[in-house]
Amino acid sequence: MKIATIIIRILLGAMYLFASISFFLKYMPEQPQMTAAQSTFMAGVTASIYLMPLIKLTELCCGVLLLFGRTAPLAALIIFPVTLNIFLYHLYLGPKELPLVAVMLIFNLFLFFVYRHKYLPIISK
Repeated sequence: MKIATIIIRILLGAMYLFASISFFLKYMPEQPQMTAAQSTFMAGVTASIYLMPLIKLTELCCGVLLLFGRTAPLAALIIFPVTLNIFLYHLYLGPKELPLVAVMLIFNLFLFFVYRHKYLPIISK
């Protein structure tokens, strides 16, 4: 279980690092074709000016935190809303990448399960 946790933690951290670094460095030259609903959603997100950089900065910070074992429980907790939003976006608007995003969500839920002893003091009295 310990080796699986390390592998999943590193894979999830690497996914978020790649996504955030490629956003900031404009690394991905070709953008996938978007449907009308996806274009409308992304237009709304980019119109807010601050939201996409905030999301990508959160992904960058949590990706780095996931690579360090000591801070992984905090990173898994912080990145979960982003992971859930990415999953729901692909579930309703773009099912093409849904299997990869479902794996990200499963990885995050697995980390929640593994680090549950760290979260219990938050909700217990």
